[in-house]
Amino acid sequence: MAYNEKLTDRIRESLVAVKKVEEKNMFGGVCFMVDGKMCIGVVGDEMMCRIDPSMDESVLKKKGCRQMDFTGKPMKGYVFVNGEGMKTKDAFEYWINLCLEFNSRARASKKKPKKN
Repeated sequence: MAYNEKLTDRIRESLVAVKKVEEKNMFGGVCFMVDGKMCIGVVGDEMMCRIDPSMDESVLKKKGCRQMDFTGKPMKGYVFVNGEGMKTKDAFEYWINLCLEFNSRARASKKKPKKN
């Protein structure tokens, strides 16, 4: 599955000033890891946002936002945002800032032992 390169570039540009950013190909898209933690990604034409799980209910009321259900079940603290939800610069920056703000408090997932 291809992912939206323009959206990826837009996110990449917004993270230029952020330290410790790493791009990884994941789930058929790309994920931006910040300080070793999943932060923002692109799947198809949507932005995947890792946010404070306590904000799920309020952000799901926003235009273009839906619960991330990549595995077939809703995942708390993760949402998808489509083009309608990030049409303006302010709306786009809202999502970026929300992800970065939570990233500073988020825990990194446990590292899986490497197979030999």
